[in-house]
This record gives sequence, C-alpha cells and structure tokens, in this order.
Amino acid sequence: METDVTPLPATPPDDRRTMTNRRLSNSTLQALPALAAIPGYDRDQIVPGIVHLGVGAFHRAHQAAYVDDCLATGETDWGIVGVSLRSADTRDALAPQDGLYTLAVRSSDSESLRVVGSILSMLVAPEDPGAVLAALTDPRTSIVTLTITEKAYLRAAGGGLDTAHPDIVHDLANPQMPRTAHGFLTESLSRRRAAGIRPFTVLCCDNLPANGATLHRLLVEFAALRGTRLATSGDARLATSGDARLATSGDADLARHIADEVAFPSSMVDRIVPATTDADRTRISGQLGVEDAWPVMTEPFCQWVVEDDFPAGRPAWEKFGVTMVGDVGPFEDMKLRLLNGSHSAIAYLGLLSGYETVDRAFADPAIRQFVDGLWAEAIPTLPQDAGLDTTDYTAQLAKRYSNTALAHRTAQIANDGSQKLPQRIVASAMERLSAGAPPAHLMLVVAAWIAACEARGKSLPENHFTDPLDLALAALGTRQLSAGEAVAAVFDLAGFAKGGAERLTLIDLAAAHLERLRQGGVAAAFASLGIGSE
Repeated sequence: METDVTPLPATPPDDRRTMTNRRLSNSTLQALPALAAIPGYDRDQIVPGIVHLGVGAFHRAHQAAYVDDCLATGETDWGIVGVSLRSADTRDALAPQDGLYTLAVRSSDSESLRVVGSILSMLVAPEDPGAVLAALTDPRTSIVTLTITEKAYLRAAGGGLDTAHPDIVHDLANPQMPRTAHGFLTESLSRRRAAGIRPFTVLCCDNLPANGATLHRLLVEFAALRGTRLATSGDARLATSGDARLATSGDADLARHIADEVAFPSSMVDRIVPATTDADRTRISGQLGVEDAWPVMTEPFCQWVVEDDFPAGRPAWEKFGVTMVGDVGPFEDMKLRLLNGSHSAIAYLGLLSGYETVDRAFADPAIRQFVDGLWAEAIPTLPQDAGLDTTDYTAQLAKRYSNTALAHRTAQIANDGSQKLPQRIVASAMERLSAGAPPAHLMLVVAAWIAACEARGKSLPENHFTDPLDLALAALGTRQLSAGEAVAAVFDLAGFAKGGAERLTLIDLAAAHLERLRQGGVAAAFASLGIGSE
C-alpha cells in the first residue's frame, strides 16, 4: 500500500468537465447507469461515528469502502467525518459531490465501478481547527482512524517524539489551535474527559511497526509534555482563559488517562492505490455520465487485519473480510517486509533502470529475480510459528505487481524513503545479520534509495520524488563524498540501525552496492548478486 498524497491538478474544475456539466452527487445518484454500484442505504439516516484523519486515496479505497459495506447492512451509526490535516484539495473535490466518489477496481483485463457513500462530510484542519475538535469531541464519535503517512507522526531518529519540530512546538504552546494529529487527539481526549464523555478508540492504519502501540507511546509523550507546560505556565492570558483553566485542571494526569484508558489497537492494511490521473477522471466521468472530480483507482486485492480492542464499539467489519485478531504483529511484519520492502526495491531499482511504473519494472527479468532473492532473505526473519503462508502471499504479490491496469508509478512509491526503509528493509537486515546470514539483497535497496536521491536533477527530474530529509540529503550531495562516507552520513541522518551492533556491517554492505551503482549502474549491482550473469 502507498498512500496517495498527489494533489488535484491546478486546472479549474469547469475545464475538466469534458463529458457533462452535471456532478456526481446525491441528486444524480439514482440516474447513474447500471454499470456502477451505488450505496444501498439512505444516506440521510447515517450518523457520524468515525472521524478519519488524513483523507487521501488510500482511505477512500480501503477503510471507507469497508465502512460502506457495513452501512449497507443497516449499521447506521458509522458514517465518516473526513479530516484533512493539510490541503483542502480532497474537500474541494468531494464537497460538491456530497462526499460521494467512484472506486474503480481494476485488473489487467477488467474494471468494476462502485460509488462509495460512507464519507458524510469533510473538514480542513488549517481552515477551522475548532470544527475538527468539535467533531472529535462529539459523543457520537467512537473511533478515530488515521492514514496520515509515516512522516506525519513526527518521530525523532530514536523513535520518540520530535519535540523540536515546529508543529509540535506550536501545539504544545497552543492546545486550542492544533496543527498535528498529536495535538488534535490530545486536546479532544482532554475535552471529552472533562465533559464526562468516554474516550474514542484510536485506530492507526499507517505503515508503522506496531502502529497502535507506537502512536499510543507518542501521544502519551506529547500529553506529558503538554501537561508539564500547562502546569508551569505563567502566561497571564492562559491564567484568565476559562478554556485554559479547564485544560490545565484536566491535564495534570492527562498522560496517565491516555496511557491507561484509551484503546490503541494496531492494524495492518494492504491495497495498492495509484495516484488518480486526469485520464482516469475523464474516463470514469464518461462512463458515469456525470463528472467525478476525484475517483480512486485500485486493485481487486484488499486486506485489513485489526486487533479487536474497541471499548466504545465498532462496525461488524469481519462480515466483509476484515480479520479481527488478538495480535496483528505477525501479519504486519509479513506485509511490511514482503510487500512494502519489495515495493520500495522495485521503486528505486525501477527508477534507476528507467521504468515509470511497477508492472513495467517487475516485468524486467533481472528485477523479478532480485525480488525473489529479497523475499528469500526477508522470509526467515518472520515469525515461524504464526501460521503465515509466505509462499501463497508472495505468489499473490507477484500477480498484483504484474497488474498492467494500475500504472502504479515508481516515483509515487519512492517518496519518504528515510521514513519507510527502517521498518521495511533495515529491520530485516539487522535480524539476518544477528542470525549470521548476509542481507546482500536487502542492503542493495538502501543503496538504490541513496543512488536514486543522488540521481535527482541528473538522470532523474528534480523533485521526482521527495523525502523529509531532502535539504540535508542535498547538502550531502554537494560534498563529493565517497560511497562509504555518503552511506555513513545517510545512516546518521536517517537513524538507520541506530545503536545496533550490526550498523557498521550494514554500512559497509550498502557502501559496496552504492559504489557499484555509481560506477556501473543497476546491472553492475545485480551482477554482484549473480543476477543477469548467465
């Protein structure tokens, strides 16, 4: 899975309406052709019970579709209030459509269309943080879900909260006007507690290791910092503010409340969701006979594994294929290391080889052989007693990567490598080394990421993909470092294998690969692994 954060094009909406002047909406829903499935329930009867932070294409292809299934069976208490923490693009696209959008499920030889109606309203946090806090504090809100991408959790290199991040600093100083997920969740939990409203369940759906526990730890840390600040603040403005007095009196043990009384189940999500193109919009609108400003493209495969810990209630997701478990860890590890790890490998090696999409890169026999080798290294690091069928799982992955209809861009997957590679690649490599096995394929992925970063503005377009460390990475690029020096500097920047006994060995392996990539390209790196030499 890759979360789509690609913004809508700057083209004015009227200029995109090549098929019709009508828009997908409640008023046009019943007139849609039979080829598109529509919500089988009265949307006016749906009550908002879920607030989702980070409404992008992935959420709309995944969690929102599962909730839509539940609504169709009469579970009317689980409508979604969508919240964008950054851009207004999704709200601007969906608001004129009453929150409706088309989900196009595409395989190499077929496509099915479904209009999803589970998103009842959309809020944009920077425009009106008060409205977001009101939705989160609403007693009807029982679950808050998140797909905000790895970088939005604002972790420092050691894994704790990045307390120096400007948005964290702002939210600690301005709890009533938050910018971050941490600030919104903490303030709303504080308000609910003060009002005697039971806490909602926080369900993280991002690619973080033990994502529920990770978010829980970060939020407790944030709440403790906030409580300390409020307890020691001498700000006269705060002292005379009724809201601030309430927050201060309720925050003395807010961190303990969040630690002990708020549920943070972990989950594992999986569905490939490429960025929507203008051609997709035109094609879908043509089939519907009305304009859909932001349809979502996806694959037939869909998976969601969730730890069943919802004190405030939940939809009956298991009726529609969601796997409810006591421990999501083994499933998460398999997905992160086999799917996400190979996805990153295909992205960086594909970019360096001139491939724009996953299916084209995966069709290259050398890259295909490399992915098999990568899986062979990662599989032994997975729990051997959890009943995981890695043979079937990798066979499904190979089929999914070969889906020519998705056109999943390698540049989209390449974003945020410094945030993704620790759990997708580096963790597996460290475990292999500790078991006495070489992680040669795994460390080529790290080297390929560094080489792809170095190639931007040269063989790749400038800003072809982005990373939170781009400014620091660009500064490294001006120093003409050797491969070994460059890899060591990147490990320091990204915190790869920090404190691990295997760190120096991993640096040496990645440096050797980076030197081959610099001197002879991907073919030279593959040759060192015996790929493409026969």
